[in-house]
Amino acid sequence: MAGIGNKSGYSLFELIIVIVIVGILTSVTLRTLRSANDTARTEETRRELDQLAWAIAGNPELKSGGVRTDFGYIGDVGGLPSSLSMLVSNPGGYATWDGPYVLDDFYPDVISASSEYQLDAWGKPYVYAGGNTITSTGSGSSITRQIAGSINDLLYNSVSIAVTDLNHTPPGGTYRDSVIVVLQYPDGSGSMSVNAKTPRADGFVQFDSIPIGIHRLQVIYLPRSDTLTRQIVINPGQNYYSEIVLASDLW
Repeated sequence: MAGIGNKSGYSLFELIIVIVIVGILTSVTLRTLRSANDTARTEETRRELDQLAWAIAGNPELKSGGVRTDFGYIGDVGGLPSSLSMLVSNPGGYATWDGPYVLDDFYPDVISASSEYQLDAWGKPYVYAGGNTITSTGSGSSITRQIAGSINDLLYNSVSIAVTDLNHTPPGGTYRDSVIVVLQYPDGSGSMSVNAKTPRADGFVQFDSIPIGIHRLQVIYLPRSDTLTRQIVINPGQNYYSEIVLASDLW
C-alpha cells in the first residue's frame, strides 16, 4: 500500500514568532500613523492660530502700493477683543465693528455659525483672554501664537505732526492758534475718538496712545476754513511722523 506523503506544518514556536512579528509591525505602523496624524493636526492648528491672530490685528502681508491695508478687529475697533467670539459677532452694537473677521476653511460662513473656529485640531478650545497670545493645548503641550511684539505695539503708538506753510515756516507764537490738527481713530469701545490739538509755536503736535490702523488726519487753517485731509497708516510699534505743508505762504 502506497504511503501517504508527510505534510509539514508550522510548529507552535514558529506561530508564536509570526504573531510577535505581526504585533511589532502593527505597533510600529500605528505609532507612525499617530505621529503623522499629530503632525498634521499641529500644522492645521498653527494655520488656524495665524488666521485668528490676523483676524485680531490684521495680516501684515496684505498691502496696496507697498502700504499695509489690513489691521483686523483692532484697526476697526481700536482695542483688543476680550474673547474670540467678538471676532464673529458684534460685541454690543459697536458702530465701528466691521466683522466677521474670521472667514476661512475652519469657519466657512456666518450662517453656519458654530464654535469650530474656537477649537484647535484636537477639538480643544483655544485659550485667549484678551491679551497678546492665543494658545492651543489639545496636543498635550502648549502651541502659542503671539499677536504682536507687545500690547503697547498694538494700542499705544504715537503720531507726531509738524505743520508749516508753503515756505516751510512754522506758525510761531502769533499764528499757532489759527491752526487745529485733528486725528480721528476708533476708541476701543465701538465709537470714534476725535482728538483736536493746537500746535506749538514750532508747528509740532503729538498724539499718544494711538491704536494700529488707518486713521483720518486733518489740518484746519481757521481764518480761511481750509482743511487738508490725509489718511495715515499706523503700524505696530510705530512712532509716526509727518510734516504737513499748507498750500500757501501764510506766515
